[in-house]
Amino acid sequence: MAEKKKKRISKRDWIELSVIVAIFATIYITGSQAEVFGRVQQAVLKTGVMNATALNEDAYFNADYDFLLVNEKGETVDARSLKGKTIFMNIWATWCPPCVAEMPSINKLYANFKDNDNVVFLMISHDREFETAKKWVAQKEFDFPIFQLKTRLPDIYETGVVPSTFVISPAGEIVASKTGMANYNSRRFRKFIEKLSAGEEY
Repeated sequence: MAEKKKKRISKRDWIELSVIVAIFATIYITGSQAEVFGRVQQAVLKTGVMNATALNEDAYFNADYDFLLVNEKGETVDARSLKGKTIFMNIWATWCPPCVAEMPSINKLYANFKDNDNVVFLMISHDREFETAKKWVAQKEFDFPIFQLKTRLPDIYETGVVPSTFVISPAGEIVASKTGMANYNSRRFRKFIEKLSAGEEY
């Protein structure tokens, strides 16, 4: 019986392996995991398979406005002052790849409603340092305003997952919620926000 020849690892195999290891090491050392994996997930969102729709349509919950935020200017914002408006609230972080992936769609959604006084965007950063979030948003040239929590977020919004998104109606109900990434600039979701802000049936 002929002996099986052992497969030898060629010089080319070693070079390819070294390149792969170097790429992953660079991603890890530079702390750019969120950016790299976020871009991959952005490609998935662009297919339209994860377009956001009005979720939990048969299970509305009363919103809790009992929390305070700090805006980019260092001013305190009381969520209770936003009652009667349609609120798009997204809890995110710069180190979170799914957050990075969905941000372009949220920025486009914001562009559609930034002149609508009845719609408010609360982009709440979970970064330890608020400056990190501010620099990242500026670098990406996103237009939406960002906030940091000044008090604890009410339990109804605590999912343990970032990103987490909630839509609160003018009547004070959580009418849509989602954990994980989505494309929020879909035609259906824009119509949903438009109807809410106009006081129409949803």
